[in-house]
Amino acid sequence: MKTRKIINKIVLYTVLILFSIAYLIPFYIIARNALMTKQEIAQFDWVFWAAEPQWQNFTNLMKDPIANMGIGLRNSTLVSVLQVVGRLVITSLAGYGLARIKYKWADYVFYFVLVALMVPSAAIFVQTFLVVASLGWVSTIQGLVVPGMFDVFSVFIFRQFFLDFPTELEEAARVDGLGTFGTFWRIVVPNSKGVFISLGTLGLIRSWNSFLWPLVIGQSRETWTVQVVLSTFLTAQTINLPALFMGAAVGIIPVLLIFFIVQRYIVEGVRVTGIK
Repeated sequence: MKTRKIINKIVLYTVLILFSIAYLIPFYIIARNALMTKQEIAQFDWVFWAAEPQWQNFTNLMKDPIANMGIGLRNSTLVSVLQVVGRLVITSLAGYGLARIKYKWADYVFYFVLVALMVPSAAIFVQTFLVVASLGWVSTIQGLVVPGMFDVFSVFIFRQFFLDFPTELEEAARVDGLGTFGTFWRIVVPNSKGVFISLGTLGLIRSWNSFLWPLVIGQSRETWTVQVVLSTFLTAQTINLPALFMGAAVGIIPVLLIFFIVQRYIVEGVRVTGIK
């Protein structure tokens, strides 16, 4: 029996190691190609690493006058942070209202939210663009940020979480003189860090990786995000492979750092919200 357990563990760890290697291969290829010349990347003979790493690829990337990665990083950071903060505020309030405020049409409002959850974003893309364009928000930061502040999925998750939140804490807060908003901001929010951080992190990654909306709205170079900058290195006429891979390496570092810092909160948030 003991031998069987040992064999099962060996098999399990072997499978996990193989999956880990397969998961890390794309990151290795990005780092490898980012430090090579275009000729070395395109050659048929495979080499494990660049014989002479081309560190100037990073300098060329940041100084590119047409597609400046520094501007892309700035815009992606600004858009992602503003969008996530606004989304957490709006969706948490909406979820709390659906979970706690009881009135005649409460169930119908929640059903409407569920229906909205089933509508694909592509179905309302054109309508959203027309609204943003009519407001004069094309090639502006607010045009990139505001449409992504409301997320039906986050509203649903917040509602499910707040339904299980201990009502005794809220009742004690009201006895002490706090109103609905005071109870929410001073009692509920501080005790809901897990779900806030998990949804915030997932939303930040999604905003950072967003491409189609920033491509359509960000029509001037000053409003290009990281993903739009990367797309300029791969066109029908030219392919700048060193810049493309170096840009991918630079663009992925902030997301990886954030994920490693808050990964335990993501797991906790998934656990407490009951997502399988």
